[in-house]
Amino acid sequence: MPLAPAAIDPRDYQQLVDEALARIPVHNPEWTNFNKSDPGVTLLELFAFLAESVIYRANLIPDRNRLKFLSLLGVPLSPASAARGLVAFSNDRGPLAPIPLPAGTEVRAGKIPFRVEGGLDVLPVEGAVYFKRERPDPAGELLAQYRRLYASYHRELPNTDIQLYDTVPLAAAGQSGVDLGQGAIGHALWIALLFRTADRQSGPDPKGRTREALAGRTLNLGFVPVPDEDEAGLVPAAPPDPTAKPRFVVELVTANTGGGTTYRALELRATTDLWTEPGVAEVTLPAAGDLDAVDELDPLEAGVGDRPPAVADAAIAERLVAWLRVRPVSPDGAPLPSRLRLLYAGINAATVTQRERVVNEVLPSGTGEPDQSAVLARGPVLPGSVTVRVRPPGGAVEEWDEVNDLLTAGPEVPVPDPRKPPGTPLPPPRPTRVFAFDPEAGRVTFGDGTRGTRPPFGASIWADYDVAAGPAGNVGKDSVNSGPELPPGMKVTNPIPTWGGAAAESVTDGEKQVAQFLRHRDRLVTAEDFEAITKRTPGIAVGRVNVLAAYNPALGASRAGDAAGAVTLLVIPAHDPNHPDAPVPDRAFLRAICDYLEPRRLVTTELILRGPEYKPIWVTVGIEVDAGFGISQVQEDVRRAVRRFLSPLPQDEEDDGGWPLNKPVLSLELLAVANRVAGVRLVTGVGLVGDSDGATDRIDIAGLELPKLIGLSVAPGPPPDPALLRDGNDPGTTGPAQLPVPAVPDEC
Repeated sequence: MPLAPAAIDPRDYQQLVDEALARIPVHNPEWTNFNKSDPGVTLLELFAFLAESVIYRANLIPDRNRLKFLSLLGVPLSPASAARGLVAFSNDRGPLAPIPLPAGTEVRAGKIPFRVEGGLDVLPVEGAVYFKRERPDPAGELLAQYRRLYASYHRELPNTDIQLYDTVPLAAAGQSGVDLGQGAIGHALWIALLFRTADRQSGPDPKGRTREALAGRTLNLGFVPVPDEDEAGLVPAAPPDPTAKPRFVVELVTANTGGGTTYRALELRATTDLWTEPGVAEVTLPAAGDLDAVDELDPLEAGVGDRPPAVADAAIAERLVAWLRVRPVSPDGAPLPSRLRLLYAGINAATVTQRERVVNEVLPSGTGEPDQSAVLARGPVLPGSVTVRVRPPGGAVEEWDEVNDLLTAGPEVPVPDPRKPPGTPLPPPRPTRVFAFDPEAGRVTFGDGTRGTRPPFGASIWADYDVAAGPAGNVGKDSVNSGPELPPGMKVTNPIPTWGGAAAESVTDGEKQVAQFLRHRDRLVTAEDFEAITKRTPGIAVGRVNVLAAYNPALGASRAGDAAGAVTLLVIPAHDPNHPDAPVPDRAFLRAICDYLEPRRLVTTELILRGPEYKPIWVTVGIEVDAGFGISQVQEDVRRAVRRFLSPLPQDEEDDGGWPLNKPVLSLELLAVANRVAGVRLVTGVGLVGDSDGATDRIDIAGLELPKLIGLSVAPGPPPDPALLRDGNDPGTTGPAQLPVPAVPDEC
């Protein structure tokens, strides 16, 4: 039921001037000079300017009426959300001592402020992050030379072979990062702690002095994972487990000699699941004597096996203070994910939120009347950040609490219920000094005396709150580069773009939700409720939602209806630059939906969020083209039609929502799609193949699977063999155990 906006008067300044000039010959024929220099024309332009201002204010009346209508219906508009990010600090030239930064420290990207979420100690050390990447297909002669070079290891470990690797900085891995599951030897990252270049001139033994400064301190390690596929879930009455073990282990090299390398696991605390979302791990460093484990090794021992990687840059090697190894682990014994990609890792990191604190804003004095309200001066206001203080005349300052609904507040003066028998004890007291806050409108509302206390007449009222810049807070990499509260010489940067900032929902968008909101009342009950509310998640673009009631994919070969109390949502983002044809929800996308749905689900509902399980297929089409049509153009049109037909996302308003669940892919349907393309005289055949076996006429799709078109070939004449498009999946033969050894750089 969208309410069509109505303009009381659509005329602008120029239209008013033209209309007034057109009336002159009718009302005053003697007036013949219509040039701008004429004083009468100047007066007309002046009145047109004034009339345009009046029309502008009059045209605001429908918008205000519509907004009030939504307010009376109880349809809340989604408030703005603040951007989040990860920053890294460096203290290159300051004193050789940790510098504490408290929580709430302000850093800036231009004029946009961010606040550090947790305090940290900026340690006087630099960090370099490496991983071991296997050298692909080394020449046989080169490999034979390395086998002879490391023959002694072969005698000690007879069932081993040489595995050449390159020491690669994580920053050199590019935007795709490093896959610890498949692309890094040992599934590990290595962090080299280096003394600062400036400390070489500031005194003797810079390594020893740096170790003394680090001893017993907490090092903040920042991680940015990029999982390709993930799931999220909300279970009934499941608060977060504070005793859950982190799924990363950070180990200190305690001995690195010819006799071998030993490691010591460090105490680690993480506030987020670092496998799946950006966050910070706090690592407690040991005493200075335990950090001194960087020993001179024989050239054939450096970097071999599980030793720290060999660093070819002598300028970095001479500044090495300590080595840290970061490995993913599974505390419950489950296998590591097949793909675990890290985009960034670094030291002296902290999470930030884009917000600006407004302190001691003076609100209108208390009137003593019911339902007093006030609108905050700044916006958009972040939900949950408002605090209100009230000082009655001659009294002390009191801090009032925010409640979701004033109907839950108690009366100013407790009175017995006249409907109860005499002597009935009074009910338990409920909070009375409370207020309600509408974050979208920025309005603070107090009680009416019966439900919540009224601010006394003449009472002074102050408010503190946080405001956000909405989508303007989503800034690019390295944009956060200053801070008015940072000590001299300290630098800050954001190694990845910030994310999550979104504008408040407009009145027009809110009107589109009126019918659905009146049906579901912002509660997840029916399948339509789940779909409508999920699509309203702020800050993300949801392209598709499928609701599977009473279904839990963890139960194996179950179907919808087999798991009472469970609801599975298949969600797909509207855009995915890394997988444009088969979008995959990442952890941040799923977490945003989880955070939005959590307060709206029933407490007895187990909610599972999953991305699609794409099933790869390869398709070949043979066609004959009508006369008068270009072959290349028709081929491209057929490719486009097949891709649209198999797309997981809706392609237009007539599309019900992309490829349906549990619908098989049939070669006959693909033939019909190709045959409907203009310029196709005849489809000579369609070849279809999956990730195993040979060509087939049908590929079944089950559960949360959707087809993913890996290869598509359209050619004149008979269809090509689809098996030629398919990549090989031979597992290969299992060889002897691999002994990682560093490869000598081709150039020095």
